[in-house]
Amino acid sequence: MCGIVGVYRYKTQKPVTEAEIQSMTDTIVYRGPDGSGLKIDGSYGVGHRRLSIIDTHSRSDQPMVDETNSYSLVYNGEIYNYVELKQALRADGVAFKTESDTEVILNSMIDRPDKALQSFNGMFAFAFWDGQQRKLTLVRDRMGIKPLYYVETEQGIAFASEMKSLLVLPEVQVSLKPELIDTYMSVGYCPGEHTLLSPIKKLAPGTYLTVEQGRLCIETYWDITYPTPSRTPVQATTSRDENYYKAECLRLFESSVAWQLRSDVPLGVFLSGGVDSSAVVYMMDKLGQKDIKTFSVRWDFGDKFDESKYARQISTLFKTDHYEYTMTPDDFVGFIPEYVRLMDEPVTEAAAISLYFIAKQAKKEVTVVLSGEGADEVFGGYPIYRYMDYVERFRQIPGLLRAPIHSVLKSMGGKYRKWSDMATKPLAQRYFGVSVYDQLLKQELYSPEFAKVAQRDNVATFFEQYYSKVKGLLTQQQMQYVDYKTWLLDDLLTKADRMSMAASLELRVPFLDHRFIEFAAQMPVKYRSKNNESKYLLKKALEPYLPHEILYRKKMGFPTPLARLFAGPLKDYVADIVLSNSSLNRGFFNPVVLRRLIQEHHQGKADHHKVLWQLVVLELWQQQYLDAATK
Repeated sequence: MCGIVGVYRYKTQKPVTEAEIQSMTDTIVYRGPDGSGLKIDGSYGVGHRRLSIIDTHSRSDQPMVDETNSYSLVYNGEIYNYVELKQALRADGVAFKTESDTEVILNSMIDRPDKALQSFNGMFAFAFWDGQQRKLTLVRDRMGIKPLYYVETEQGIAFASEMKSLLVLPEVQVSLKPELIDTYMSVGYCPGEHTLLSPIKKLAPGTYLTVEQGRLCIETYWDITYPTPSRTPVQATTSRDENYYKAECLRLFESSVAWQLRSDVPLGVFLSGGVDSSAVVYMMDKLGQKDIKTFSVRWDFGDKFDESKYARQISTLFKTDHYEYTMTPDDFVGFIPEYVRLMDEPVTEAAAISLYFIAKQAKKEVTVVLSGEGADEVFGGYPIYRYMDYVERFRQIPGLLRAPIHSVLKSMGGKYRKWSDMATKPLAQRYFGVSVYDQLLKQELYSPEFAKVAQRDNVATFFEQYYSKVKGLLTQQQMQYVDYKTWLLDDLLTKADRMSMAASLELRVPFLDHRFIEFAAQMPVKYRSKNNESKYLLKKALEPYLPHEILYRKKMGFPTPLARLFAGPLKDYVADIVLSNSSLNRGFFNPVVLRRLIQEHHQGKADHHKVLWQLVVLELWQQQYLDAATK
């Protein structure tokens, strides 16, 4: 796991300097504290920060160059099947000098780049340079587990693992994209290729970007495909019954975990005590992993925010060496500014802060952790998938019969008003991912001037690009595809990458092995949710190995008591930021409504913690990124 940066001034041919590359890598030292390197080839220059995982010897340092000094690679991530790929390359006569997966990627890309991209199993973002053809290739893994930002400038292109590395370059001039504030206020993060700082972009998952002969081109090499609705019932009535899917699920999971246990440094598990992380511990134990270390985080705010007893239960069952961190309000508030800086973009995933503290704890013992992240998306673990199905069925009721129900729900206010509003819209206009925010409250919150920008229905237009690719599929299939491309990618995986790397810790996600994704996409929907039970197939497959209490308890994750913190210890902190002069002077939000929301939350009249947290993160992000970049 590492950090990469680079500049290619193909438009002007202006030489890149070592000082420029060094300044870029200096911003992300935490991503690779074990070493650094850079390479300059005229108008092309790259830098690397290394966190040593596979072949920790200096011979595997990056940038890595081939024998002819014609090709080079900087790379962030892991290719888990590098052993198998290396054997195939050796059979073709390729010689190796290291035991690293980096050298496998380099040699794979030299002669057979198209084949290479299809063969890699892992999480990765890399820059491959063909010095003979002066051709740059940027690649991001299928699911976007590893980040890669880029920006086109008047001189060429610059790229980096984190956006902050791009801002140190003088040719990178940025400005705010105000319409994306509306998107952020709708979903709690910034989905898609664009960022709030124009013209910086994110390379999409499963794509590669090439620059050759003055031309920039982006191509897709992988995407999720689903069976048509007409095929699904056929699959369900053939020999591929529930037992087949349970067995295949366990086979793929075992293969994924086995590959992801490949490491030359100690590794452990983030253990919440939920189904997903418990499954990882079980499989590691089955595969013979010795002295498993597990790590949990908790809030001492009562059972609602504490699932540590379940983590201890799994630890006892599999005899792990268990570590636990208890969060405090001081931990949380003290880290908020740094959290905003590390995330690069405003993301309202409050559990990320808890993740950072447990990552710091884990780093004292291990360098790699496995996580259960992604299982909810793969196997349909979110209750909202069922609720949206109910909404879809409700929409089939004739309009005259629906009207009085709508009136009653609207009059009840709160979540009932929100769901009533959603029920008036088709799926593509109401479901914007798991993180559902109150669209009606958002309309009140905007200032009259900013409301004109938001009137363009930016959010629905954005999400339509994904819905258009899965039109005609079942409701849950459509929602899962959208979540893969947005919520999972730009919220959960962004959080996981930034917070683990901030602690110089590599985080692996075996449930997001692309073979798993492809398997789940072809699986009949009824096995994702059945008998009102989410993640049905995964739970049934694990029944012989995990306690019933673990498998069928209510999902919690890493809950954060924001509502209580914002009404208590952090009350003044929130008000000071949201009502600061810099916040009010930006002109996005109505000051009267801001004060009302804060007052109602303080008095316990309403729970506004979601929107207040959005506002806090957005303002701090603007202070750190926008104000600093535009001075």
